[in-house]
Amino acid sequence: MIPKLPPPAELLDLMPDAVCVVDADGCVLFVSAGFGRILGYAPDEVVGQPIFRLVHPDDRASTIQQAARVMTGAPQRHFRNRYIHKEGHSVDIQWSARWLPEYGVRIGVAHEVTELRRAERELEHRATHDPLTGLPNRHRLQQELHYALEHAARTDNGLAVLYLDLDGFKRINDEHGHDVGDRLLREAAQRLQSGSRQDDLMARVGGDEFVALLPGCRDARAAGIVAESLRASLRLPCHLPEGTFRLDASIGIACFPGDGSDPETLLTRADRAMYEAKRDNQRKGDTDQVSDDT
Repeated sequence: MIPKLPPPAELLDLMPDAVCVVDADGCVLFVSAGFGRILGYAPDEVVGQPIFRLVHPDDRASTIQQAARVMTGAPQRHFRNRYIHKEGHSVDIQWSARWLPEYGVRIGVAHEVTELRRAERELEHRATHDPLTGLPNRHRLQQELHYALEHAARTDNGLAVLYLDLDGFKRINDEHGHDVGDRLLREAAQRLQSGSRQDDLMARVGGDEFVALLPGCRDARAAGIVAESLRASLRLPCHLPEGTFRLDASIGIACFPGDGSDPETLLTRADRAMYEAKRDNQRKGDTDQVSDDT
């Protein structure tokens, strides 16, 4: 028997990836079986329909722009977007696409990268967040402070930085162990996050040190009101199996532009102000306000 090649469509249906052919307006002319495996739609459900209707709304504009680029003769090999599965959830896709002007069609090959994107997002989160508290870390703080300063300079809306240090935490950590200390840090982080305004950023930058970015905070008086609110939330009793603990914090304030116009200067000024506040507390006998009843 002389072997013969099966029809191209049958070969395409064996591919785990999806092959999609659309016309110049983005109307679907053909999809391979992989399209259904990835997105749940049978061919007769999408042929004749605009392909962009299946794109995630947040990615639709960029997808249309990329399609326009492909039709100028620039092949696209690594474009990523999200599509909506027939069951309603989003699917991350990486496309390779090419425009064939002699046929008047655009051909795309879609490879699902949902699990890859989930892993990438997890790595991105770990790189920018503190593993103990889940708050943004120092690296993320530097990025956000840079953007916040640019925005404040452009809009003249003001920006303040709070530098917080938990008073007496080291003593509790030494006396009761790191497990108790870690639980207290997580509790403090949760309270600080809950007590922050909607657009504020709260970050953990050291053992028991936190920094808050306050966009739109125009002066030290307004920042001081926020600082006292955060202190009040920290002072509420924290009940653990090992006892009841009361947290407190020394807080330093620095405002843009009076105290600095770059991230390093603002953080340094806020850090110094925090130590001045801690010395004032010591003089008043308020340091080590953290108490434990075991």
